[in-house]
Amino acid sequence: MSALWRAWRVVAAARPALLAQGAALQIGVLAAGVGLLGLSGWFIAAAGAAGMAGAGLAFNVFGPAAGVRGLALARTAGRYGERLLTHDATLRALAALRVDLLRRQAAAGLDQMLRLRGARALNRMTADVDALDGVALRLALPLAAALAVLAAAWLALWLGVGPEVAGWVVGCYALAGGAVLAVTARAGRGPSVAAERAGQALRRAAIDMVRARTELIVHGRMTDQRARVLAEDRAARDAALRLDRVDRGAGLALALVAAAAMAGAMALGGGLVAAHRLSAPVAGLGFFVALALAELTPALRRGMAELGRMQDAAGRVMAGRVMADGGVAGAVGAKHPAAAESQATVAGGLLAERLSYRRPGALRPVFAGLSLRVGPGETVALVGPSGSGKSTLLFVLAGLLAPEAGRVRLAGVALDGLSEAELRARLALLPQRSALVAGTVRENLALARDGLSEDEAWAVLEAAGLDTVIRAKGGLAAQLGEGGAGLSGGEARRLALARALLRRPQLLLLDEPTEGLDAATAARVLAGVRRFLPEAAILAASHRPAELDWADRLIRLV
Repeated sequence: MSALWRAWRVVAAARPALLAQGAALQIGVLAAGVGLLGLSGWFIAAAGAAGMAGAGLAFNVFGPAAGVRGLALARTAGRYGERLLTHDATLRALAALRVDLLRRQAAAGLDQMLRLRGARALNRMTADVDALDGVALRLALPLAAALAVLAAAWLALWLGVGPEVAGWVVGCYALAGGAVLAVTARAGRGPSVAAERAGQALRRAAIDMVRARTELIVHGRMTDQRARVLAEDRAARDAALRLDRVDRGAGLALALVAAAAMAGAMALGGGLVAAHRLSAPVAGLGFFVALALAELTPALRRGMAELGRMQDAAGRVMAGRVMADGGVAGAVGAKHPAAAESQATVAGGLLAERLSYRRPGALRPVFAGLSLRVGPGETVALVGPSGSGKSTLLFVLAGLLAPEAGRVRLAGVALDGLSEAELRARLALLPQRSALVAGTVRENLALARDGLSEDEAWAVLEAAGLDTVIRAKGGLAAQLGEGGAGLSGGEARRLALARALLRRPQLLLLDEPTEGLDAATAARVLAGVRRFLPEAAILAASHRPAELDWADRLIRLV
């Protein structure tokens, strides 16, 4: 429950004023509902009693009628305002929570970020944050409003009807209703978690079928995938049905609580009338208030049924954890000889001295005592067998992984002495797995630079050997699907390369930049990179002949 409490504090802290105003309106709406039904019931009963007594002409109908209309209008307007404020505050809080969660994931390290690329992890993160909207809308605010209205109803009934009626009505809802809600939370924990997970599994299966429909059809697996989607759909509907049974059972129990409250209020009120302690219309207030208080339970009922789902999500979100598809394989480490002479600074270039890096929990380092330099305008290729640590070294040099020992300097300044904005302005990294977004070609390029001009865009596409391809696809306004769908693997990689070039970094780190390209295209792209960044220091993890011929010198990792 502590995670759920922390989640509520985060949501409440995002827009406290809006939530407070929404809570006040929610209390006002519920109070207006209770007052509306109570006043209406009293009005009807009092008017009837006055007519039977022959005093109908003297009975003032205007005051109560105006009160009924006023409460009805206040209830409607208050409901609109309450929904507007509380939903606005909650959605803004969840947006801030997503940003905070991604920031914590980034701070957790590169391995964690690589895991987040899995569809399962991103789906889980999104669903977990979305599940927390109920913390405010179906738990905290309805509970606070219910307690406030119950207290006000108790006081009003105590003063207006009598302590017996006040104690019975409020006691039924507070004690019996509270017990029903507690049992609902316990009974709904398992079904709510199962329903959430089954729903996520169904979404993953459906998305997989849509995204991979071409491959599934080509390999004759569409029928199997369709069967999987249908099986997940059945599982999700079964889980939702179990949760719905809990919710409907809670609804029946709460209806019985309301019936008991009304019956008791009627019996007690009748006794007070028989004892000549109250008039019949006033005694009827207890019955109608008991009836109106049933409005307190629907939102809480659903919130308690889904409490397990919220707790499950809050535990992960507050801990900054998400479920991921597997882990990231660690490189097989080995010691490396010094690759270049050490010098105090490299003006405008890269200098790494005696670097060592060991994966968490690993016995052997990926590399140890490694030194290298790359001067301005120089192109250096990292070569070595798979698993020798080339990609890991690039991540360390980019400041994404912290070395166990040694230091890295860029233009004479230690990496840890640069702010994140300064570091990313001076350095660009093109990893093996680069992300494109759904949108136009220009929008993908503009992620690297605000105010991107058309001339700049075509110049960098030409440098990446992609200008002819993009013109054939419709130009900069050509639409790409999710993940760059519409481009081949090599074309998508060149578009990501073009985006990195647009930053015009002092240091460009490339991880197998021409993978998937033929030799002629690879040579043209590499020449375009150097032409576009004539003064940049370039370090590339390479194994292809075109990349090795392009480099001024090689650094071999063993």
